[in-house]
Amino acid sequence: MTFLFPSEHFGLVNLPTVSERQVYLEFACNVVREAGDFIRPHFAKRGLTVAEKSDRSPLTEADTGAEALIRTRIIEQFPEHAILGEEMSDKPANGASPFRWVIDPIDGTKSFITGVPLFTTLLALEYEGTPIIGVIFQPILDQLVSSDGQTTRYNGVPAKARSCSSLAQATLLTTDARQPCLYQDDADWDGLISAVKLYRTWGDAYGYLLLVAGFADIMIDPILEHWDKAALLPILAGAGITVSDWTGGPAGSGRSLIAAAAELHPLILAKLHPTKFADPSANSANA
Repeated sequence: MTFLFPSEHFGLVNLPTVSERQVYLEFACNVVREAGDFIRPHFAKRGLTVAEKSDRSPLTEADTGAEALIRTRIIEQFPEHAILGEEMSDKPANGASPFRWVIDPIDGTKSFITGVPLFTTLLALEYEGTPIIGVIFQPILDQLVSSDGQTTRYNGVPAKARSCSSLAQATLLTTDARQPCLYQDDADWDGLISAVKLYRTWGDAYGYLLLVAGFADIMIDPILEHWDKAALLPILAGAGITVSDWTGGPAGSGRSLIAAAAELHPLILAKLHPTKFADPSANSANA
């Protein structure tokens, strides 16, 4: 089974050329760095005002200000493009433009408000509904991951998943260890975390940055919003990382994500859903 996300989407008719995607990617990298300049003075700031959204998640002036800045730059440069952002209303496309930018100004606001530099800014560009450009930026540690879906770079250097073929040697990351959705669809989450070498909650999008940069082997989220995921898909594809949803289905259509090196991915599914997926390691042991 192959779960590498964009195996089909680069067959889209009239997909932007490599050089055109490079223009969009350079713009995305520049604008998230500018947003980082805005966010940085608010980080670890005593007395930072934290509001609560309807879903009880935190919201700060850094979130709204960074999104406003990114939206302004997009509208200045690409006024015909649509925009979807976490904190503000959708902007429809002008005319029949197939492009839409997807913004998460601070992914990991809970880390941000507690002075933990494991939050990021996410920016994606979609073409006919499919993400073709993705950027993750951590402004405190100055870490930038960018991709056009073909090549992923970590701080300017091509990045690939590190080699790991055994769960017993793997580092697994997720976002919230208390999340009850980790057990959705009767998943054996406890069985998976007991099988890996190291389990940590250095999650949100920063976990995917660590995965792409070669510091971790598995990153899993049972629940994601569209703005959480859009930038991740081209980045993971360009780094050669296999992805699926929580139950092994296409990563682009669901609200969950399992991302790992190709050799680990079937082992993860077999641990989470042993009645649905055969364990490849057990088969090799019996050969």
